Amino acid sequence: MIKKIEALISARGFSNFILAVILLNAVVLGLQTSRELMDRAGSLLDLIDNICLAIFTVEILLKLAVHRHRFFLSGWNNFDFIIVGIALAPSAGGLSVLRAMRIMRVLRVISVAPSLRRVVEGFISALPGMMSVFVLMALIFYIFGVMATKLFSDTFPVWFGTLGESLYSLFQIMTLESWSMGIVRPVMDVHPYAWAFFVPFIMVTTFAVVNLVVGLIVTSMEGENDEADHAATDDYREEVMAKLDALTAKVDAMSKGKA
Repeated sequence: MIKKIEALISARGFSNFILAVILLNAVVLGLQTSRELMDRAGSLLDLIDNICLAIFTVEILLKLAVHRHRFFLSGWNNFDFIIVGIALAPSAGGLSVLRAMRIMRVLRVISVAPSLRRVVEGFISALPGMMSVFVLMALIFYIFGVMATKLFSDTFPVWFGTLGESLYSLFQIMTLESWSMGIVRPVMDVHPYAWAFFVPFIMVTTFAVVNLVVGLIVTSMEGENDEADHAATDDYREEVMAKLDALTAKVDAMSKGKA
């Protein structure tokens, strides 16, 4: 019985079915945000939502029956377990906020789709390198924040009155959101040489440090894809060798029979 269940949950068709249910559930959760639709077909949408949740629950129970304690050795299984557990938690009283978190069930598409899993795994593996970049970014922001507060706090207290306000204004400048006409040019009207402060800041943060983060993530994802390709190649090689061994054994048996 356990072997049949294991074959079922390991089948590609089962994964595709779960993926279809996740996408259907995502559509239903989106439709439930419309008051007009809820007035017309709220009971139907709630029924479909509950059916999807029941399917997810059965899937988790089947995996627990097959893998038992080994189920929790997989980070993706733990992720699925937590997401479904949140959906099953009562949404009344102080836990009413969990009702809004039902949309997190859509995140299960990550654990079902191998390509999305590799993207997330690549991002996670890049975190150690990214931490060094973030520390560098924090130092740069702190240095430029202190300088901006000293230089512009008297004339532009709204943007640079305190260190916190300066850091927030510099963050807006780094994102290039209304940085020129919104902040820098008004500052340059009073301080003509302020460009000598803001241009190096943008060059260092936006075009250098941020691109370092992107480069780390891309490199890490490429590494994850290479590992997945190598694993697939090894599996294929093992499968071919097993078939060759079986064929060789049959040929040897036939040769001995004729002899």
